[in-house]
Amino acid sequence: MSTSETKPEPDPRQNRILAALPKSEYERLLPNLKFVEMPLGWTVSESGDHVDFVHFPISGIVSLIYALEDGSTSETALVGNEGMVGISIFMGGESMPTSTEVQSAGGAFKLSRKLMKQEFELAGELQRLALLYTQALICQTSQTAVCNQHHALDQQLCRWLLMSMDRLQDNQIIITQEMVANLLGVRRESITEAVGQLQKDGIVERARGRITVSDRKKLEKRVCECYSVVKEEYERLLPFEKK
Repeated sequence: MSTSETKPEPDPRQNRILAALPKSEYERLLPNLKFVEMPLGWTVSESGDHVDFVHFPISGIVSLIYALEDGSTSETALVGNEGMVGISIFMGGESMPTSTEVQSAGGAFKLSRKLMKQEFELAGELQRLALLYTQALICQTSQTAVCNQHHALDQQLCRWLLMSMDRLQDNQIIITQEMVANLLGVRRESITEAVGQLQKDGIVERARGRITVSDRKKLEKRVCECYSVVKEEYERLLPFEKK
C-alpha cells in the first residue's frame, strides 16, 4: 500500500467570491482561471505597478503594504479567501500606491486584466460582489489607520492576530516577530514585548517562526473595537449566500 497521499486539486470555489457566483457566471469564468502558488514573501505587485491580473486567494494571506521613503513599512489591509487582490483593474486606477505581499503562504486563482474588465462590463454578480468587497476593504483600511493612531500596540496586535486567524481558519500563524513588526510599522523589540505579555497571560504560545493562539476568547476580550467594526462590515456587505 502506498504511503503517499494525493493532494486535492485546488478548487476556485474555495474563494468565497467565486463560490458565490451564479452557475452560469462561474462556468463562463472557469476555463480562464489559472491556479498559482503564493509562496511566503512573494510580491504579487509593487507600488505603482500596472496590474495585469486579479488574484482570488483560496488559502494564505496577502498583505497590502505601504512603504515610506525612509524604508519603513506598514500594513494597510490583509486579504484572504474572502476577497481578491488587484481591485485597480476594475476601479479604473490602473495601479495602487501599496504593494501586495504574501504574508502567509497559500494559493490563488488569477484572471487576466482583459477578462476581468469584460466580466465587469457585463454588470453581473461578479461586478456587484467586486464593488461590495472594495467597500469592505476601504472599511478595513480606514479602521486600520484609526487603530494605529489611537490604540495601544497590544490592541493592534490582538486585532491583527484575530484577522489573520479568520482568514487562515487556523489558530496557528506561521510568521516571525520581525515580520509582524514590519506589518504593524513598529520596532521588533516592541512586538517581542507585546507577544511575551500575551504568552504570560495564557493567550498565545510562541515558537521560532510561529505564533499559536491558545485562548481565542481571552484574545477577543483584549482587542479594541476595530476588529468587530471591520468583521461586522464584511459580514453585512458580503454574506456570501450561494446562488
